[in-house]
Amino acid sequence: MAAPRVLAIVLAGGEGKRLMPLTAHRAKPAVPFGGIYRLIDFALSNVINSRYLHVIVLTQYKSHSLDRHVSKTWRMSPLLGNYVAAVPAQQRVGKHWYLGSADAIYQCLNIIEDERPDIVVVVGADHVYRMDFSQMVDAHIASGAEFTVAAIRQPIEEADQFGVIETDPTDATRITAFREKPTDPVGLADSPGEILASMGNYVADADALVKAVTADAENPDSRHDMGGDIAPYFVERGTAGVYDFLRNDVAGSTPRDRDYWRDVGTIDAYYEANIDLISIEPVFNLYNHEWPLYTGYVGLPPAKFVHAGAGRLGHAADSIVSPGVLVSGATVSGSVLSPHIKAHSWAQITDSVIMDDVEINRYAQIHRAILDKNVIVPERARIGLDREHDLARGFTVTESGITVVPKGTIITD
Repeated sequence: MAAPRVLAIVLAGGEGKRLMPLTAHRAKPAVPFGGIYRLIDFALSNVINSRYLHVIVLTQYKSHSLDRHVSKTWRMSPLLGNYVAAVPAQQRVGKHWYLGSADAIYQCLNIIEDERPDIVVVVGADHVYRMDFSQMVDAHIASGAEFTVAAIRQPIEEADQFGVIETDPTDATRITAFREKPTDPVGLADSPGEILASMGNYVADADALVKAVTADAENPDSRHDMGGDIAPYFVERGTAGVYDFLRNDVAGSTPRDRDYWRDVGTIDAYYEANIDLISIEPVFNLYNHEWPLYTGYVGLPPAKFVHAGAGRLGHAADSIVSPGVLVSGATVSGSVLSPHIKAHSWAQITDSVIMDDVEINRYAQIHRAILDKNVIVPERARIGLDREHDLARGFTVTESGITVVPKGTIITD
């Protein structure tokens, strides 16, 4: 039997309001992560490692840096007909932007018609995880469902944060209800303290998906959302299935990170996911060479640590240090450093996430902070150590105490 023709659609039009100010100048999927990556690199790496090489990326808000990253980094072989193509909102069916994730697909039906796939894989672009989508496609085909939702087990007390999937008691792969953020969830039969939460990833028969988004576009009461509207459409038809993420076996995964998945939709979640990378046995392992994560940094010099005098030892511990970083007599601990950072003598950086091209001058102290690109920190400046001062300078400070300095800020006090 011939393998099905698969088209992958990556939904990358999210505005990311809850990640402000990191999304003030870029789309959420373009936010840097883990030193050298962008958030979208995780979704695209999963799709490519699954051997699905016809990929479109639907973009919308503040998409310039995202479009540039996709076009410069994700180049496939045109000789073999493979591609990763960024597709902006084109207003093909009306003078409006994408009204939701389902409408984004509806507005790009011409691509599905041109490609003529058997199966469409739809994935979000702003989650951190590894997943072999080919296993989900196989399970979808074997189940006979028209539409399958990937789901991850979450504590039942967190059900009001997710789209929650309820299944048939006699068939755990069939969805009987898809509920948005319920306050009265029902636990799983095999684990009453857990629910199945939608991961925002879907596999659909192409013809069925086309019919669904077309019908949705004609419904004035719809929110035009894949989870909120399209999934219930298939549930009502009795053709919606669920794929439990626990079934997914990614090459090279460890027992510690095999079912790792994070929605980094808030500053605190984004910070915590970065910190997940740096322990001795990381909760999410970047060093899995059997399922690589691809990105676009090339041609950078190695990181360098200089000055070893008393009280002026350039070093980093329990940290990720990217290429092009210069630690000149500074101390770095528990942090993620992106390329081209300069940290000068006697500076202290602890438990922080520092993005590209930041300069941290002598004696500066940075603690539990996120510094966006091109920030300049003057001598003896203190960030993350005085909440009121940080707020007075216009920085964002979360309830948990994470300080965020916007892109391009030149700190003066």
